[in-house]
Amino acid sequence: MPDIDKLLWPNSVAVVGASSDTHGLRGRIFEILRSYPFAGKIYPVSRSAAEVQGVKAYASVEALPEPVDLAVLIVPAAYVPAELERCGRVGVKAAVIPSSGFAEESEAGARLQREIVATARRYDMAVGGPNMEGFANIAAALCPTFSPAMDKSAGPLAPECALGRGQVSVVSQSGGLGFAFFDRARPRNLKFRYIVTTGNEAALEIADFVDYMLDEGETDVFLLLLEGVKTPEKFKRIAEKALRAGTPLIVRKIGQSAPGSRAVASHTAALAGSTAAYRAVFERYGMIEGRDFDEMLDIAMGFLACGDRLPAGRRVGICTASGGAGVWMADACAAAGLDVPVLDDATRAAIDVHLPAYASSQNPVDSTAQGVQKLGYARFAQLVARSLAVDGVVVVITARRSAFLEADLPKLKDLARETNKPVFMWTYTLPSERTVEILNEAGYPLFTRAQGCARTLRAMADYRVLRERWLRPIEVATPRVHERAKAGAMLAESDSRLCEYRARQLLAIYGVGADNMGELVHSAEEAAAAARAIGRPVALKVQSADIPHKTETGAVALNLAGAETVRAAYDRVLAAAKRHAPAARIDGVLVQPMAPPGREVILGVNRDPTWGPLLMIGLGGVLVEALGDVALAPVPVDHAAAAALITRLKGAQVFGAYRGLPPADTEALADLMVALSQFAADHEEDIAAIDLNPVIVHAQGHGASIVDALIVKRNSQTAERHGAAE
Repeated sequence: MPDIDKLLWPNSVAVVGASSDTHGLRGRIFEILRSYPFAGKIYPVSRSAAEVQGVKAYASVEALPEPVDLAVLIVPAAYVPAELERCGRVGVKAAVIPSSGFAEESEAGARLQREIVATARRYDMAVGGPNMEGFANIAAALCPTFSPAMDKSAGPLAPECALGRGQVSVVSQSGGLGFAFFDRARPRNLKFRYIVTTGNEAALEIADFVDYMLDEGETDVFLLLLEGVKTPEKFKRIAEKALRAGTPLIVRKIGQSAPGSRAVASHTAALAGSTAAYRAVFERYGMIEGRDFDEMLDIAMGFLACGDRLPAGRRVGICTASGGAGVWMADACAAAGLDVPVLDDATRAAIDVHLPAYASSQNPVDSTAQGVQKLGYARFAQLVARSLAVDGVVVVITARRSAFLEADLPKLKDLARETNKPVFMWTYTLPSERTVEILNEAGYPLFTRAQGCARTLRAMADYRVLRERWLRPIEVATPRVHERAKAGAMLAESDSRLCEYRARQLLAIYGVGADNMGELVHSAEEAAAAARAIGRPVALKVQSADIPHKTETGAVALNLAGAETVRAAYDRVLAAAKRHAPAARIDGVLVQPMAPPGREVILGVNRDPTWGPLLMIGLGGVLVEALGDVALAPVPVDHAAAAALITRLKGAQVFGAYRGLPPADTEALADLMVALSQFAADHEEDIAAIDLNPVIVHAQGHGASIVDALIVKRNSQTAERHGAAE
């Protein structure tokens, strides 16, 4: 593995292609590098100039007076491979390549990029880029970048009064957006350690840098901006590593729309991938997805300020001197999925003695301006935080004037030391710089957006739950070795597409749908006999791998009773199938008992090109495409993860009791999801897609019925996303 330490912490740097023209990128990089008190040597390398910006220049890296650790190659793309080769020969162990013109532009550029990869491997060099905007090591005052956010005039590298004791690191495929996080965070007094941009990721990728920083142990919160993931298994490994360490990864995947996906492909030659699949991976590994700069910085601010004081639940206490602002915050909390409960009697009694008659202690606690002037923000927050009815506190303030908070500072510090619950401040007026400093000194994040404040509390509560669940052993019921082997052998002997009857035989080995197999018949008389044996209304379904959409072709008959009715239906569905597909190979007709009513869902597995097999649950069964209410998770899942996936559906409330219906058997549904996901995980190399659609979830205690099933093997060219949607 290349030594990333040589890249991020070099003792000496050579800027190959350095220029005295500070209006161009070659001159700007050298100028910015020299603007900060980096302790190492910085050498300009130029074939055409004896000196650069007043510093002696050298004709090549071979001519430098000493070997350097890091080379910054800011030369035209066509010359980069040769320059990198020279660096390798003289022992340079790291390089960053801001130059563009590689795989993001053309096939010729892609060939140049492949040469970079080969050279990096040959010399075991840590190479960032190409098509990157450089990086900044704030702790070392090392900024080999042309980003305007790092201009000396833009502001100091570190705030004088930082929020909390921790540090933030940004790792971003986009250079401009990576440095924008740092620039936008300046008014918030966040302390940064690294801003690293990765560009085309010819050699090193986001996961490599995050892995290095996790091992270093100096980064407390990560901000990641992705256009695509180059090595999924590596990315999942570092995501799990961060979750186990309790180091939040706050992530934004860009290229989620169709136009955005096209732009991603042209910008960094990255495959945008499925938005839903990325989201499923983020949720599995506890990565917190941010919607924009402000939200991501809000969440980072909350984690930095609170450290390990994460909320134990979603219950929030609000205290305010402005009734309207308190209601505004309560609305924001409700919209974020937080609870704002009425406070317990003991807490209300302790608060009421400090309130005027027209104030309220129920929650939000409206102390009014009179109450706050008498007691201060900190004391009211302290009383609310002591309540067992809340897991966190939001204090609504006006931060325009700092004098009042200055006087309250000792009590604010006392509160921070006393409580183990997060306490956030939201200002409904714009804050003064001094107010931000006062609150940061006391250890509190100051939010200027109610939604950002509420969303941060929700993200922190969810992160704690997921991490605690992750740290528990995963309980997945794995079949015995011979069952796995039996299923594998059956798959190997199967055609590329398995119709319902054959799919059921295979899935039944894992306990999926084994109780409703039905009987495959080959004549009208056999159908009538099978229906008599079942003893209740039946369904008839033609079985053919060549006819996946049976309902649309008339190859299904439902709710049949009586021998004559069944015989007639047999002839009818068979004739319809043959009319629709005269050349289809028909295995027979499946006779099954009609399933009792219930809530309809679809269960499936689809193979994402980046992340591999993903379990899917969707509401609506055959209407799933119209409703669009689906949730995904990487396989396998345990029971707890399956139950959590069900609750992620927007319409999950339909599984509860409503309109006289009893609650649905979500326990049975979760069991079915676990078994299906384990089958998919065990045979992921052979499976392209599985559809169980619809699955009817019956009343609590009565299980779930699979109404139709389809399996498509990976060697098939006819995989259809909803092939079994009947």
